[in-house]
Amino acid sequence: MLQIQDNMDILSNLTSRFPTFSLTGIPGLESAQAWISIPFCCLYAIALSGNSMILLVISTQHSLHEPMYYFLSMLSATDLGLTLSTMSTTLGILWFNANEVSLDSCIVQMFFLHGFSVMESGVLVSMAFDRYVAICDPLRYTTILTNSRIIQMGLLVIIRAVVLIVPLLVLLKPLSFCRMNTLSHSYCYHPDVIKLACSDTQANSICGLVDLILTTGIDTPCIVLSYTFIIYSVLSIASPEERYKVFNTCVSHIGAVAIFYIPMISLSLVHRYGRSAPKVVHSMMANVYLLLPPVLNPIIYSVKTKQIRKAILNFLTK
Repeated sequence: MLQIQDNMDILSNLTSRFPTFSLTGIPGLESAQAWISIPFCCLYAIALSGNSMILLVISTQHSLHEPMYYFLSMLSATDLGLTLSTMSTTLGILWFNANEVSLDSCIVQMFFLHGFSVMESGVLVSMAFDRYVAICDPLRYTTILTNSRIIQMGLLVIIRAVVLIVPLLVLLKPLSFCRMNTLSHSYCYHPDVIKLACSDTQANSICGLVDLILTTGIDTPCIVLSYTFIIYSVLSIASPEERYKVFNTCVSHIGAVAIFYIPMISLSLVHRYGRSAPKVVHSMMANVYLLLPPVLNPIIYSVKTKQIRKAILNFLTK
């Protein structure tokens, strides 16, 4: 009995229901974090200014008040949310070595981080549907994608994110965590957090799998199906010049899909199957996953979309 009591005392000293997590910057480069913060600040500045500019020109230029650009403004808004949800902790580590965060703060950050990720996935599906209607059924484009329907699609994207993410985070509260809670990234990431739990996480894993199926598992096939119909419709056009012109309207969206899903899938695979990989790989993949889309999306759409490029130039010259 005495031995059992001693073991219980040891276990209680090693676990906690109110833990403090230790975030990780760039493993092995702690002495150079001040210098590393410079490119990070540049990337955050590009993401914030680029997406803010997209939102500003779409809201002020009446020529851009069309379904395609409304969806683009939604994409820029979610990119801004993703950037802001991780910027404070990442720069806090690089500037002030402030790497400790409570469970409640972690849950709040995960709500916005995972919520905006789910929303971005939903927006990319909406944009694929927009391109499908514009190319495959252009005569009904304005009657299908009315302003009220676009608002409904935007609300559905937000509601889906909240409904899926809240139960995932509520299930974290009853867990007990080991005292040495060192996370792999500069922000709280759900798969990273539950790996540190000392209690049973089966319910958390099942809920996470259900969320993955209801987001990536549905959104990716929808995007692929949309582009299957689009490619079939484009190939039926006789003129090569017309084919190029029509398909060129999809290039920006295809780029946005690629820079969002490829890093996300890569990070998930690293978490599930690459546990033996160096810590710096985990850290770099995590930063690429959340920084790449907000930085590149405004650049891609500014370069490839003539109307956006002209609107930005007009705004800047004024």
